Amino acid sequence: MDVAPIRSRMALFGHPIHPMLIHFPVAALLGLIGTDIGYALTGDSFWARAGTWLAAIGMLGGWFSGLIGVLDLVLVKEIRRLVIAWCHGIMAVMLLSLATLNWLLRLGDVEALIIPWGLYVSLLSGVMISITSFLGGQLVYDHAVGVAAEKSINRARRNEKIRNIEEDRLVD
Repeated sequence: MDVAPIRSRMALFGHPIHPMLIHFPVAALLGLIGTDIGYALTGDSFWARAGTWLAAIGMLGGWFSGLIGVLDLVLVKEIRRLVIAWCHGIMAVMLLSLATLNWLLRLGDVEALIIPWGLYVSLLSGVMISITSFLGGQLVYDHAVGVAAEKSINRARRNEKIRNIEEDRLVD
């Protein structure tokens, strides 16, 4: 790793909380695309009700996870200095706005606005998730945000030992 790892202040036993939580709302919002398409194809209200729950889970989980991410951004000077961290944060806020809108569209009559607006917002959210996730990955893999240096060193040593053992077996 070329850069020194940047420790997360919002961590539990050395594990950053934001990456632990973000998978759940992302999965819910991506699943929402499927329920909207299911409703568009069948007209079955099951898909509309399931989509409303996924929209709520995606929105609430996203806001909670986003709050943890914002705290890291504000509290850790090294993260604040990264332009890509601000880009990730801005994209995440835009995505959370879409997720909230998508949920609000479904309140009351869950089926009324799914076609076309709910589906459109869900698809746009899927694109935004892709971009935001890419930027988050850049923070981890290129800038070592939230990577524990000692664990990385120990893992590298362990992998080197395993390679040496495997090479010795091949030679014998």
